[in-house]
Amino acid sequence: MLILAIDTALDACAAAVLDTEAGRLIARESLPMKRGHAEALMPLIARVMDDCAVGFAALDRIAVTTGPGSFTGLRVGLSAARGIALAAGKPVVGLTTLTAYAAAAVSETGQHPIISAIDARHDHVYFQVVGGNGSSLIRPRVAPIEEALEAARFGAPILVGNAAGILGARWPADAPQPVQVDPQPAPDIAWVAWLGAAVAPDTAPARPYYLRAPDAKPPKDPLRNASQPSAS
Repeated sequence: MLILAIDTALDACAAAVLDTEAGRLIARESLPMKRGHAEALMPLIARVMDDCAVGFAALDRIAVTTGPGSFTGLRVGLSAARGIALAAGKPVVGLTTLTAYAAAAVSETGQHPIISAIDARHDHVYFQVVGGNGSSLIRPRVAPIEEALEAARFGAPILVGNAAGILGARWPADAPQPVQVDPQPAPDIAWVAWLGAAVAPDTAPARPYYLRAPDAKPPKDPLRNASQPSAS
């Protein structure tokens, strides 16, 4: 199976092609960036496809990260993945950034819980906790950092994600200490590809995965408010 993986959810613009029969990536590129994903992504994908010397029609599937992450970045990656899938007549699957962050640690150990965490700002994080075997301990959520630190009850963890350093710096002194702190600015595109090969299109839709409602909400009845006389 040939998988084209795409990630623009956080502070990188990345793409790779995985050959599952060969058991390796046959092309990959990742550029660190906080902005500019829209301009960088399609040329980057073109270079990756040139490097592996296969056409889009030869792909079996497209995989893309769905969030949590930057609203703009997510839209860029999802739009590209859907467009390529539509043009090539291939299925597209979505993977959360939290799962992609945790995947490498799950593959390496069965002894320690894994906390994947993304900075949600305002002293909050997006996070989830899985056991060393990948079993869910805390489902994905957005919460104050203090609430995320309560996951110390599961034992000495592996912390991964762009908020791993934040959690590590505030980890309770009287709790089992993290065995590893890996503050990756973005998930490893290789794991986006491998997860993309493992899931099914009908259970892993390529649509934005939001854990928090928009900060700004329209008034319930703006016309009613506008009709009120101003105070004298």
